Amino acid sequence: MTTSALPLIKPVKLNAAKPFLIKQDWTEYTPEQHSVWAELVTRRMPQLQKHACQEYLDGFEQIGLREDQLPDLAAVSARLAPRTGWQSAPVSGFLPADAFFEMLAARMFPTTTWLRSRESMEYTPEPDIFHDVFGHVPMHAHPVFADFLQHYGAACQGLTDPRDLERMGRLFWFTVEFGVIRQNNEIKVYGSGLISSHGECSRVLAGGCEIRDFELDAVLNQEFQTSAMQPVLFAVESFEQIYEATKQAEARLG
Repeated sequence: MTTSALPLIKPVKLNAAKPFLIKQDWTEYTPEQHSVWAELVTRRMPQLQKHACQEYLDGFEQIGLREDQLPDLAAVSARLAPRTGWQSAPVSGFLPADAFFEMLAARMFPTTTWLRSRESMEYTPEPDIFHDVFGHVPMHAHPVFADFLQHYGAACQGLTDPRDLERMGRLFWFTVEFGVIRQNNEIKVYGSGLISSHGECSRVLAGGCEIRDFELDAVLNQEFQTSAMQPVLFAVESFEQIYEATKQAEARLG
């Protein structure tokens, strides 16, 4: 599907995030970059086929991701929007908190367009299109997860106390970034930090960190370091659970 043939997606008016929106020129990606993407994806999929949650695997197919070439974000959004109203919106890089929350509340996921080099395939300190699209976006095709993420953004928009924002950041970290779920009596991964990182995911699946039952107060009070392997994660029983937890957190904070 070419971008020119895509159905129109309803435009959203943004304020704080507007300066960070860019256009993705898919034609500028080089054969080497497509090759790096293909290697990254093919290295992750065997493990994920066994250990990712079913909702992630379904989403991967539903939004049309391919193993052999980088994603066209307009094409991804055209398949995603009719399902859950979400878009994968290209941005220039890290967003300040107000811009990030504004986009989530508008069902727009800020997506970087650059790809790590072959020399940095194991780890990159800032998110790239592999982390953002491969790691995050398939989950946006799941209606309950999509509603949770939009509600999370809207709830955070209303917070002004840095302590409340820090606690809500922990909820994001232990769900969207490093979430695990129990399915068929097994631990399955759905957080993007686990989906996109073979090393971190393998460590978790091998029992290298403590997995506790998801409990809102425990999550809101659990500190973390972005540059370290996670010593503790929280397993949910369903995605309805984190949606309800977000509503409860919103009622308590602010």
